[in-house]
Amino acid sequence: MTFDRAIQTKKRIVDPDAASRPVFVLSDHHERVQVPWHSHRRLQLIHVSAGVLTVLTRRARFVIPPQRAVWIGPEVEHRIASRAPFWLTNCYIEPDLIRVPDKVQAVAVDRLTDELLIAASDLCGDCPEHGPEARLVAVLLDRLPTLKPTDVYLPEPGDPRLRRIVDRLAAAPDCNETLPALSADAGLTERTAARLFVKETGLTFGRWRQHFKLQAALEHLSAGASVTEAAFAVGYSDVSSFIAAFKQLFGKTPSQILSG
Repeated sequence: MTFDRAIQTKKRIVDPDAASRPVFVLSDHHERVQVPWHSHRRLQLIHVSAGVLTVLTRRARFVIPPQRAVWIGPEVEHRIASRAPFWLTNCYIEPDLIRVPDKVQAVAVDRLTDELLIAASDLCGDCPEHGPEARLVAVLLDRLPTLKPTDVYLPEPGDPRLRRIVDRLAAAPDCNETLPALSADAGLTERTAARLFVKETGLTFGRWRQHFKLQAALEHLSAGASVTEAAFAVGYSDVSSFIAAFKQLFGKTPSQILSG
């Protein structure tokens, strides 16, 4: 069993694709993690109860704070990473049991669903078919499709020329170079780069970069940076503007979102 196909908990190592029950939940604390690209045959909900986790698919990037989660469809390649401690809950479900709108989607997790997930994880992975524990899982399955989408999703462009721009920004989130300069280095005109960003991500370059910077700032905050340090690390010189933009995207201030 390879590491990217298995999930290690304090209790045991579990292969999500080999478990006998149609639904099971694993929940554990991690100091940090860097999991390579992999996929599962089951529908997966990746949920963070505390801390911050980065979830990447081939065409999207998520930085999920507490009480957020990402649906990952069957066979969708993804990887996860965090530089700081976090509490991770994974729920694996046979695909025909529930419907979710998209193969990849970020959602907000309400307190009741969070508690149900934690309670289901105490069943040690495999959920029984009958009795009180089975009813708990049935309620959980009723709740999961009702989770509301949330805007922690950042589309990733597929065009290799845009990827050069994105990779440059990923290496230096504080980069504030203009699109003309970035596009010229990528072998594009400014007009073509702007058009392709909208076509491939649905966002203007300016909006995409702002969203990316705020996601990167959230990663810095989760690793222990102050609000001022996080703002400067992603190229903001005005902390008040950073806090306002952060709240507009995530719905909470930096201190509020990290407190759950």
